Amino acid sequence: MSAQPVHPHGPRRIPRNAEGIAAALSGERRREFHAELLVAAPDEAKGVLLRWWGRATLAADDDRGPRVAVALAGQMPTVSVGEMLERRRAAGLPV
Repeated sequence: MSAQPVHPHGPRRIPRNAEGIAAALSGERRREFHAELLVAAPDEAKGVLLRWWGRATLAADDDRGPRVAVALAGQMPTVSVGEMLERRRAAGLPV
């Protein structure tokens, strides 16, 4: 018996490595990612991975349309840094 949820919530998690990012992208986007990563200097590679990881994560999010529309309309709920730190403390997470 598995403890995995039948319907996971939220976007699919994309590993923050070249293989995970490439697997989440399709067609031309994957080729663009590989091309950019191949020409990146070693000290630039981390930035390329982080930038494309964000794009891959967004591409894997089936609810991205409404989420992007809310963000572009300036209606995305926000939280202050102080409130976020308090939430992390309350949850026993490092701050």
